Amino acid sequence: MFTYELRPARPEDLDRASSLLVASGLPLDGFADHLGGAVVATRRGQVVGVVELEMYGQSALLRSLAVAPSDRGARLGERLTAGALELARERGASDVYLLTQTAERFFPRFGFATEDRALAPEPIRRSKQFCGACPETAVMMHVRL
Repeated sequence: MFTYELRPARPEDLDRASSLLVASGLPLDGFADHLGGAVVATRRGQVVGVVELEMYGQSALLRSLAVAPSDRGARLGERLTAGALELARERGASDVYLLTQTAERFFPRFGFATEDRALAPEPIRRSKQFCGACPETAVMMHVRL
């Protein structure tokens, strides 16, 4: 069993985190702009998981959850999601939104429910995720903290 550390992302984590996103088929648009809201999972000093939180007032956008194939099955996705939600609380968010094409069954365990994209607050709808990085077919999910 491996030991993992979750910590805030640092500028030097950008390349490895970006590689994880590309390997997982996730968009990079805007990711570097919000690196200060990212959490990474490391094993032996290497980034093996990432999630990012974009803050828009009291609303947050959870995005870019990815785990290296070699580390899947260790519940890192759950730990990273829980870490991002805790960060959202610490930063004063009352609502968290996300878009997904593949993980609609993963997020309900954290209280997320599917909602119409039109219900997202305007600043979230203007994010790069909503304005093209994620296709219109992506499902929007929301949780109230």
